Amino acid sequence: MAIQTVAVFACVLAAALAAPAYPTPAAYPAPAAAYPAPAAYPAPAYSAPKSYAPEPAYAPAPYNFEYSVHDDATYDIKSQSEYSDGNGYVKGSYSLVEPDGTKRIVEYTADDYNGFVAEVKKEGTPSYSSAPAYKPAYKAPAYSAPAPAYSAPAPAYSAPAYSAPAPAYKPAYSAPAYSAPAPAYSAPAYSAPAPAYSAPAYSAPAPAYGYSTPAPAYGHAAPAYKQSYAAPAYKQY
Repeated sequence: MAIQTVAVFACVLAAALAAPAYPTPAAYPAPAAAYPAPAAYPAPAYSAPKSYAPEPAYAPAPYNFEYSVHDDATYDIKSQSEYSDGNGYVKGSYSLVEPDGTKRIVEYTADDYNGFVAEVKKEGTPSYSSAPAYKPAYKAPAYSAPAPAYSAPAPAYSAPAYSAPAPAYKPAYSAPAYSAPAPAYSAPAYSAPAPAYSAPAYSAPAPAYGYSTPAPAYGHAAPAYKQSYAAPAYKQY
């Protein structure tokens, strides 16, 4: 075991001695600042806070009040009473009838040490029966429109009467009477004259050509000649 430890140590020492030695890098100078140092600003001067006059001290003003409302028509039933000694201590209570028929009672106190402290109590049993029909506590006044105190005046003039006048114009002449005159001549009588000539007599002349059909140079029969037109027929007019 000791031999192995010495061998390992020898290997580590040989590796450390065989490592190349590098020169120490040269130190570079710090770069010069490219901007000027900020100018020193004077500290701001603050004026002393303005002094205010102390609040005036008032003499204690104790009070005591109470009121109550009881209106069955509108179901508004409530009351309140309160007392203060004028030095910050207040004590009072109020009550009201809830829509379910119960009565809520609140007793409270208030001072500078404990603040506002209230105790709430309920009296009665809730009832959800239908509320009675509302009845107004007063009768609405009845108004009637007053009759007009004036009458339309009768017209002070009569309508004019107009009549169409009869025409006074009469024609001074009578319409002329015209009759168609009888014709002074008689209608001429015309008769068609008889023709003064006789119709000519025409006869179709015989054809003036007489030639013989030459013998064909090919071996078939010569065509029979046929007259290509008919003799004209003349009618007497």
